[in-house]
Amino acid sequence: MADYDVVVIGGGPGGYVAAIRAGQLGLRAAVVEREAVGGVCLNWGCIPTKALLHCADLLNMLQHADALGISFDNLRHDYGQATARSRKIVDRFVKGVEFLLKKNKVELVRGDGYIAGPGEVRLRNDSRILRTGNVIIATGASARSLPGIAVDGHTVITSREAVVLAEVPKRAVVIGAGAIGVEFAHLWRSYGSEVTMLEMLPHILPLEDEEISQVLEKSFTSRGIKLYTGARVEKLEIRDDSAKIIASTARGEVQVEGDKVLIAVGVAGNSGGIGLEEEGVVIERSFIEIDERMATNVSGVYAVGDVTGPPLLAHVASAQGVAAAEAIAGRQPAKLVYHNMPRATYCHPQVASLGLTEAEAISRGHNVKVGKFPFRANGRAMTMEETGGLVKVIADAKYGDLLGVHMIGPEVSELLGELSLATKLESTNLEIGRSVHPHPSLSEALMEAALAVDGEAIHI
Repeated sequence: MADYDVVVIGGGPGGYVAAIRAGQLGLRAAVVEREAVGGVCLNWGCIPTKALLHCADLLNMLQHADALGISFDNLRHDYGQATARSRKIVDRFVKGVEFLLKKNKVELVRGDGYIAGPGEVRLRNDSRILRTGNVIIATGASARSLPGIAVDGHTVITSREAVVLAEVPKRAVVIGAGAIGVEFAHLWRSYGSEVTMLEMLPHILPLEDEEISQVLEKSFTSRGIKLYTGARVEKLEIRDDSAKIIASTARGEVQVEGDKVLIAVGVAGNSGGIGLEEEGVVIERSFIEIDERMATNVSGVYAVGDVTGPPLLAHVASAQGVAAAEAIAGRQPAKLVYHNMPRATYCHPQVASLGLTEAEAISRGHNVKVGKFPFRANGRAMTMEETGGLVKVIADAKYGDLLGVHMIGPEVSELLGELSLATKLESTNLEIGRSVHPHPSLSEALMEAALAVDGEAIHI
């Protein structure tokens, strides 16, 4: 007889949530984790970076406080203390997750787990065997590098090394301008670094709506961040404690130098070495293939989180974890619509989106209507001295169905919850636009943009 109904390999936001939900449903569950619970998100990504970015945003506010009638001398900052604070927050969260596992009667097994055969999970360097009815793979993903460029952890680093630096680099080069790249560019620039970004695609944040990316590019450029888009890295040379990068662009070859080079060009799934190949689990380009129930092609083997591929978001992993646990418990999990998953980037100004970009909607054959509302016309944004950016709503021209919403501006990540609920309820742009929003609030910009789809915005 199996010792467990489900064993989860990996204790990140997909794995520990799956185990907790399994415990809530009365299943005997265990989580195998070789490091700290919480995964990359809690320990090296979402939580510590947002702690650092909060410090950066506060520093930016203080540096421009004259406009608010506040002035002072001798402003000082200690980046090392900010990093230390971020690690304390991480430690507190890790203890919280451990408590939640215990509360829900989930056994936390320390070790490096792998599937040793049907219904068996073994630990490396340990004789213990966990016999289980089901296995959930939640091993996450690891940062990729570029061909011919080695990450040495000192000069050439990934976000894992970057998040624990005690000092900001004097000169920083960021290769890759997705969410991780632009967040660190904003962070380091806020603390005085000379920042250069190299992005192979035509715009930074290339997966966002092009209009939003262009607004962010103007903001970054105005802050002194050097941007090279359409740039392909050809060579990287390390000299003493700095690096020289040669890149080709449409305007010719460029050479940039940095004391730190952050590689932020994507991730690969941690699918190797855990017994999946031996079991015949289908893996495509390092990512595990799953169905709507998070099940693989092998009976009793499920997968959730970054190891299953994009969208690589902690909240998606958690939603998948819930779905997998409910499927194992014999329930019908809610269907996840991945293009409607909320996406947020915590640079300044913030970027947040949900659904299709305008180009994606058109390419899929939709007849679209677009409404926009700038934050410069929003009362709350004006009182905050944060008037840059806009809200852009893309709706079906005939029925008004929400196809996508794209935002750049102050605290726009906090507006995503309303949109997620709206798409869940199949709301139209007019249903959002005619819902009463509090005044003054940033959410009014979303209301006005939704009304603007039909030419009914009031304050512009």
